[in-house]
Formats: sequence, C-alpha cells, structure tokens
Amino acid sequence: MHIANFSESGQFEPEKIAIALRTSAEEIAMTVGLGKDALQRRARISSDKTQRRLRELVEVINKVEPRFGSELMAYAWYRSEPLPGFDGQTAMQLVQQEQAQQVLEYLDAVDAGVFA
Repeated sequence: MHIANFSESGQFEPEKIAIALRTSAEEIAMTVGLGKDALQRRARISSDKTQRRLRELVEVINKVEPRFGSELMAYAWYRSEPLPGFDGQTAMQLVQQEQAQQVLEYLDAVDAGVFA
C-alpha cells in the first residue's frame, strides 16, 4: 500500500483504503474501532482520532504486506491471526484498543529475529 494512494489533500481517505482492500468504508471503520458514521461525514473523517486510526491501519498493513505478497492477504492477517504474547488478540483487536504502536513494535521485533 503506497500511502500517497490513500490520501487526498493531505488526509487519509477511507473510500480509497476500502477500494484497495476490496471492502466497504463501514468495514474499515469497524476494523479500526470506529463507528460507521465516523467515515461518512467529512468533519468526522478529518478528526485527529479518525485520521490516526486510518494511518495505523495503513502502517500495519504496509509492514506485513511483503510477508504475504498482497494487500488482501495482509488485511486478512490483520483481521484474523492471533499474535503471540497478546493473549490471542489480533492486530485488528489491538488497533481497536489503541495499541497499534505495540503491534508495530512486535512486527519490528519479529523482523529483527527476536521472536523467530
């Protein structure tokens, strides 16, 4: 996922992310822990919280996409694969709980061979 492909006027656009992941904006909202209306109103899309959550989703998908070979496979991993050391929670669940930084740090540690 090239970040520039998902932005417009300096903001992440949920519709562009949804198209790339072959899903709906409502599902994108759910996967980042927002209500579906958060991605329907321009003012809510522009809010700091919404933009942060969309950025976190794109960052996690970008980090794991090379492992899986496609955005869709990376998105499936994000939604369904329990992470060791996080009580069986998925990356999606952790992002929903505002723990995206821990997911990114975990992935960095895996890349460094710490959890290999």
